[in-house]
Amino acid sequence: MLSQIQRFGGAMFTPVLLFPFAGMVVGIAIMLQNPMFVGETLTAPDNLFAQIIHIIEEGGWTVFRNMPLIFAAGLPIGLAKHAQGRACLAALVSFMTWNYLINAMGLTWGNYFGVDFNLEPGGQSGLAMIAGIKTLDTSIIGAIVISGIVTSLHNHFFDKQLPVFLGIFQGSSFVVIVGFLLMIPCAWMTLLVWPKVQAGILSMQHFMLVSGSLGVWVYTFLERILIPTGLHHFVYGPFVFGPAAVEGGIQVYWAEHLQAFSQSTEPLKTLFPQGGFALHGNSKVFGSVGIAMAIYATAAPENRVKVAGLLIPAALTAVLVGITEPLEFTFLFISPLLFAVHALLAATVATLMFMAGVVGNMGGGLLDQFLPQNWIPMYHNHASMMFTQIGIGLVFTGVWFLVFRTLILRLNLKTPGREDSEIKLYSKADYQAKKNPAGEPPVPSSLQGQAAGYLQALGGNSNILDLNNCATRLRITLEDMALTQSDDIFKALGAHGVVRRGNAIQIIVGLHVPQVRDQIETLMSQEALAKSSLSGARSPTETSITEAV
Repeated sequence: MLSQIQRFGGAMFTPVLLFPFAGMVVGIAIMLQNPMFVGETLTAPDNLFAQIIHIIEEGGWTVFRNMPLIFAAGLPIGLAKHAQGRACLAALVSFMTWNYLINAMGLTWGNYFGVDFNLEPGGQSGLAMIAGIKTLDTSIIGAIVISGIVTSLHNHFFDKQLPVFLGIFQGSSFVVIVGFLLMIPCAWMTLLVWPKVQAGILSMQHFMLVSGSLGVWVYTFLERILIPTGLHHFVYGPFVFGPAAVEGGIQVYWAEHLQAFSQSTEPLKTLFPQGGFALHGNSKVFGSVGIAMAIYATAAPENRVKVAGLLIPAALTAVLVGITEPLEFTFLFISPLLFAVHALLAATVATLMFMAGVVGNMGGGLLDQFLPQNWIPMYHNHASMMFTQIGIGLVFTGVWFLVFRTLILRLNLKTPGREDSEIKLYSKADYQAKKNPAGEPPVPSSLQGQAAGYLQALGGNSNILDLNNCATRLRITLEDMALTQSDDIFKALGAHGVVRRGNAIQIIVGLHVPQVRDQIETLMSQEALAKSSLSGARSPTETSITEAV
């Protein structure tokens, strides 16, 4: 069950990766339309500069205004076991069918369900426009559920063989047919249940606003501590992209009100208290530096150059774009205690910032969110909030450093550089020399070579039952864990770490994990095709026997 939930959480990251660039475009465009930054002349409606920036901004809103569609079409990329492109098409068609059915049932039997489809979408109506369809506002939650259902249908029925006279309905057509029939009860159940869920969400929003700092601490702690399980997507997703904190999600709401917030002299915490639930990026920007410094300081002097080579790119990835797994997994496997302390510090720094009046949309890193969506546009009227945030953040950088350094030394934790095997392991050359003692040519140091190495280390094609990935990790379900090679072999191939649980294994590859997964799937397909061709070739004796029969 946990493996399946992790797989689902990892699949969510495929559409999520589209948001950083879109957020940067919208944030910069809104900033360039603010007269406080570019002057009254350039922001006049008839000015060519203002018109061009407005056009660019509208393009940047594409992702945010179509989040349900993007999640519905994007999830099968990570969830479908084969023919992911066809699964995406089936999920998109079924999702739109589901919304059309909700619209028709709501207009016909609205009184029975207690939903008035004559109201305008938005606000407290509970309605939204999705792909031009007036439907219930299920945000990304409905998209995730429907896409998951249809992808499951795809995995079960895509390869189903139908009678010859029904052959035209095989494959994706059959999945869509089954999906259509299933969407009818799904639409009816949605109309029956979702209005009550919406009422519950409104109550939860009120509770979070009332609970204030406590809610921020619990939210941030869970978002960090669940990273090793992959379940953290289910914590921040409903807040940042869904309706848990505010209609449309914090990311969209913040972007839509960015210009109004930047021009107001009211404290941002008064204008947007829900922004406290998007401060988890502060642990990435400020905490990562302290952690990297502590690991470097506790390394043996002769190993520090090598350790720096490991830590600098990992820390920069966390600080600049908010992807922390390369750094966090560096110490997670060595000491889960360090990771628990890291989660506690992350929750504490976010809570103290919120108490000091810091809010915004800061779940990422400097380049994708802090600078374009917060600090630069808010500087004119809210500079004091930024200086408060930076001050608290830098203090906690020191706290992270001192706490990690103390724990590493007192508990004698074998972080990188404190033990030769942790940083030397095998080089790729050592690994290839071990595999090819007679001097055969090594596997090329490319994505294809790395993928081939991972495939071999996993026990080959036949040992892999399921292959998936999230932002930085390959997630694989194996037939037999005993057939896999040691963690050192995976690290020699470039992995940052390995997690094993039962017959499930996670390989921390890095930000290029989608390309590695594609290469592995290509190699697996080629091997399967070669075996199929080989088994299909019959000897003359076999042919004679068959013809005789």
